Amino acid sequence: MTIERSRRPGPSVRTRVVEHASGSETAREDRLITEEPLEIRVRSGALAPRRAWVTMRTPGHDFELAAGWLVAEGLARPGSIAQVAYCTDADLAPEQEYNVVTVTVSGEPVVPHRHDAASSGSSACGVCGKDSIADALATRTSAAWAGARPDASVVRRLPDALRERQTLFARTGGVHAAGLTDAGGALRVVREDVGRHNAVDKVIGARVLAGEAPAAACLVLSGRVGFELVQKAAAVGIGSIAAVGAPTSLAARLADEAGIDLWGFTSAGRTVRY
Repeated sequence: MTIERSRRPGPSVRTRVVEHASGSETAREDRLITEEPLEIRVRSGALAPRRAWVTMRTPGHDFELAAGWLVAEGLARPGSIAQVAYCTDADLAPEQEYNVVTVTVSGEPVVPHRHDAASSGSSACGVCGKDSIADALATRTSAAWAGARPDASVVRRLPDALRERQTLFARTGGVHAAGLTDAGGALRVVREDVGRHNAVDKVIGARVLAGEAPAAACLVLSGRVGFELVQKAAAVGIGSIAAVGAPTSLAARLADEAGIDLWGFTSAGRTVRY
């Protein structure tokens, strides 16, 4: 169940610019992608809502972002999200009104976020890549993907298919995109956001709030592949990742251990499998 207020800030804003090209100057209107903070609060059982995370995001699909983030981080299972709503605390300033979301989770109390202690560690805390991979695999909320996956010929078509659905990028040039596809390359859901992590959370959340399993044959990304993007894919049972950019070393290691097909440098002419 979701509850939304009567209005929300837009995903882009107008601005005046002066374009300089070939010795000429042209004053015109342009658009900038909107960037605002979103605070995610979680209510579990009889416990009062508590802050779980704050992220900089593009307004729009805020409830999907919150739901997807909780599931991808292993803090909730897809069927345990009972309600998502904008916070109505009387002490919120007007500019905060649509920047705080409360998610009500049924069942067992939410466990502490796996990054809670990240800022309190020292250079001798003992964390390494192997530890990170073990922690990431421990957050899985869905089984590993067991269905068909796209082959190289399908993967090479995915960036262009995603680009056709990137309406905010076409208007602003300043936003990432993520999409979920079936094994044949048909896009099931696409979302855009100023943060690449948020775009992934939004596509996961879109499936969760629609009552569908967030697992899919392939996650398509408009940029590079970092460790946490693979972690999110592994958590919800995604079978493969196809990205326009390159993966990091730890992202490739996690994909291998999680059984995820990882494709990078993907375009119509080529793709590289790691």
